[in-house]
Amino acid sequence: MESTKRLALAQLISSVGDGAYYVSSALYFTVIVGLSPAQVGLGLTVGWAVGSVAGVALGHVADRRGPKGTAVFLGLGTAASVTAFLFVGSVAAFVIAACVYACFQCGLGAARQALLAGLIDPAERTTFRARLQALSNAGIAIGAALGGIALALGTREAFLTVFVVDALAFVAAALVLRGLPLVAPVPVRAGEPSAAVLRDRPYALLALLNMMMLLYMPLFSLVLPLWISTRTAAPGWLVSAMLVLNTASVVVFQVRVARGVTGLRSASRYARYAGLLLFLSCLIFSFSAMSSSAWTAALVLLAGAALQVVGEMAQAAGSWEIGFGLAPDGKQGQYQGLFGAGTAVARMLGPVLLTGLILVGGALGWVVLGGLFLLAGTLITPAVRWAERTRSPRHEHVGACQAA
Repeated sequence: MESTKRLALAQLISSVGDGAYYVSSALYFTVIVGLSPAQVGLGLTVGWAVGSVAGVALGHVADRRGPKGTAVFLGLGTAASVTAFLFVGSVAAFVIAACVYACFQCGLGAARQALLAGLIDPAERTTFRARLQALSNAGIAIGAALGGIALALGTREAFLTVFVVDALAFVAAALVLRGLPLVAPVPVRAGEPSAAVLRDRPYALLALLNMMMLLYMPLFSLVLPLWISTRTAAPGWLVSAMLVLNTASVVVFQVRVARGVTGLRSASRYARYAGLLLFLSCLIFSFSAMSSSAWTAALVLLAGAALQVVGEMAQAAGSWEIGFGLAPDGKQGQYQGLFGAGTAVARMLGPVLLTGLILVGGALGWVVLGGLFLLAGTLITPAVRWAERTRSPRHEHVGACQAA
């Protein structure tokens, strides 16, 4: 089986496990284990905070030890950490398990990205990453359906089955990755800092801006359901319709959108488009509270969701090119660890920030959030130019060739 098929298959398998876990885990920890929502939120916040830091360190390990072996190990570690949730019975145990799980997940993401960078031609990375994203969404949808069965049954055994399925999915994905060709590790050069990415200020700024753009992540899982139920006349089932629209759009159109990104210049342009589209979607979401008609509110919300998913796909395509294209050879692991930390931080801070901003601030909160998206998307272009100026002559030449 060729490398691209193995990478894609591993992504699909693990995404099925993730989908099942995401849908059912919160209710398992609150209803079955007996933790309060606040305790679950605390554990996940601490876990993703620790994981975002560990991702950089484990990405560095992937660079030095080889991304293939590191990814296989971290995949098996993720499976073990999921299994550990079966034995959680207290707040302290949950926090520890959440930290271990997040560390393995963030490290696995960095190692997989380094593996992809080592096996896929630079000109094809963004398009191939788009294929993986489409497969990931499809896998999460399948997993969510499996998790939905556990929610419908509501028994301890059903929830535990979901965790076992998730663990087995990561074991299977690790075995698939084990069949990939080796990517040679890069030894540390004399006098070179072990965490060079932390000294790369332009790249760190881009990772921060990317994290700001990723604040859209909690919208469909948390913010919009609460907004629809408390501030609009739209029916509650509309959340499911919006989620299906989002997932199906990514599966069908993400690869087509990514084909327009051919280098750092086009990636920067896509980031600007994404910021504008996400800003407009936030404005439209704010209008949904102004109508007493359920159908009018529903149509407004669907229009906002359509703009949001286009902005999401443009942001993703641009960020993949920037994250890969500005990372030096031999340091993809630690650089992808820092860039990918935006996902962990968005998962950690996004729910708290956005629920307070939107549910308390109302329409003004939507405008502020949209303004953040617009600002981040606009600033990415000068940040990319700054990063290009700080690259070595060899790296600048490669970036220029990619942008041609």
